Amino acid sequence: MTTDAASPTTAGAEEFLPFDVRLVPAAAVCWSITAIGILGGPGAALVATAAAVAVVLLVAMALCGVTVRRPLPGSSTAGAAAVIVLALCFGGAIWLQMRALAEHPVASAAENRAWITASVQLEEDPRRLSAPGSPTVMLKAELTRVDVGGEALYVGGRVSIIAPESSWSALLPGQEITVRGRLGAPIRPDMSVGVIRTSGPPVTVAEPGIVSAAAGTFRSKLAEVAQNSMPPDRAGLLPGLVVGDVSRLDETVVENFRAAGLTHLTAVSGANFSIVIGAVLLVLRGIGIGPRATVVVAFFVLVAFVVVARPSPSVVRAAVMGSIGLLALVTGRRRQAVPALCGAVLGLLAWWPRLAVDVGFVLSVFATAGLVLVAPIWVDWLRARGWPRAAAEVVAVAAAAHAVTAPVVAAMTGTFSVVGVAANVLVAPVVAPITVVGIVTAVIATVSISFAELTAQLASAPLWWLIAVAERAASVPAAGIVTPDGPWGAALAAFATVALLAALRFTVIRWAAALLAIAALALWTAHALW
Repeated sequence: MTTDAASPTTAGAEEFLPFDVRLVPAAAVCWSITAIGILGGPGAALVATAAAVAVVLLVAMALCGVTVRRPLPGSSTAGAAAVIVLALCFGGAIWLQMRALAEHPVASAAENRAWITASVQLEEDPRRLSAPGSPTVMLKAELTRVDVGGEALYVGGRVSIIAPESSWSALLPGQEITVRGRLGAPIRPDMSVGVIRTSGPPVTVAEPGIVSAAAGTFRSKLAEVAQNSMPPDRAGLLPGLVVGDVSRLDETVVENFRAAGLTHLTAVSGANFSIVIGAVLLVLRGIGIGPRATVVVAFFVLVAFVVVARPSPSVVRAAVMGSIGLLALVTGRRRQAVPALCGAVLGLLAWWPRLAVDVGFVLSVFATAGLVLVAPIWVDWLRARGWPRAAAEVVAVAAAAHAVTAPVVAAMTGTFSVVGVAANVLVAPVVAPITVVGIVTAVIATVSISFAELTAQLASAPLWWLIAVAERAASVPAAGIVTPDGPWGAALAAFATVALLAALRFTVIRWAAALLAIAALALWTAHALW
């Protein structure tokens, strides 16, 4: 006999453990092994794999209370065995890849700073570097052929290219080019075989593919409309917020965003995909399209946005994380969000191991975890104390994202933003409208530039507010506290965050914090008006 009611045991277990965390150990172990292997080389990968297997066995035995007379339960044995198998697979894979990287002929030539001629396929858009001297850009590319010392080598491998902005900024991902320059060692351990530095234009440039050219036109039309219809600071910010194009972003805006803890807005993140797909779902539901057709249309919109934002590992990662976060919020099935997130981490690391040491990947995973795990709990907590749902969601999402990512930012940059939560709360209401208006503007611009310029005006005021908040937040004394970088900085930021959250449990401290926030907002408003 079957029944739709959950058993008391199941219900009690779900109430006690609201999230399915069975994949968390596997994701953590495989991520750690991959990162250690990339940072330390093949030997470190073997040591990390062996240590991980030993730790998994010890933890499993400790949790199950193993004795000679009490064997491991079947479920615990299967779980530990699965983690060990995954650890061995990821460890073996990263060992093979790092050994091949160490023996790569281009890596050997990089140590000797040899002059080479290389044929490469570009992977990402040129990214402007903030360095003294003439403007330069960095491009990521995949080798197809390299000539070293008169010998032609048909080998693969990822390289970075540092070149003058004037002759390289118009190149598109997917184009095949030939570059002549001096080879050097990789700037950081990211599984690259070397860096090519050149002072001249590409030797040869192939035509871009149809898809890449169409995406480039879409992005350039949006930038053109923004330049024609609004002031330079807003015009440079709009493409950055919508499709991650920061090539025209004003340096002052960049610095203000960094100090205010808003830098994540100018990179394509899971939030961009959540906003775009969420808007599509609202429109499709409003016109009465069925669920199956809605899923199909949303999928094609997601793929199109990935193409426009460039299908690099970071963008694909953002698409996956954004989809997970949106599904968790739309369906309310928070228990399934954790295994979905862990599965996404394992899949992305298996396909692109270098994401293990990518700062954007770390921030994205932590921010998504904060969105699906922490933010709903804080929303419920605020609503229980009389907050309206909209205000509770804005504050909870911004605070959760800042709380879980602050240790990572401190470890990477040696800075802990004091005004980050307040700045993110203040700009949260305008981010989604800007993104939606920007996408609509770019679509209209493919047909009519003049009509698109009128549409872009809808984003002008929200962009002004965003820039103003960043400027005022950056001007606050001690807006960013200097911390040690690395593990000590992460630990310090985590301790400060936990201490603050614990203190806010007391009513007196909450009232004091609220009064301080109101006073700071009043002073900020008065300063802005004057």
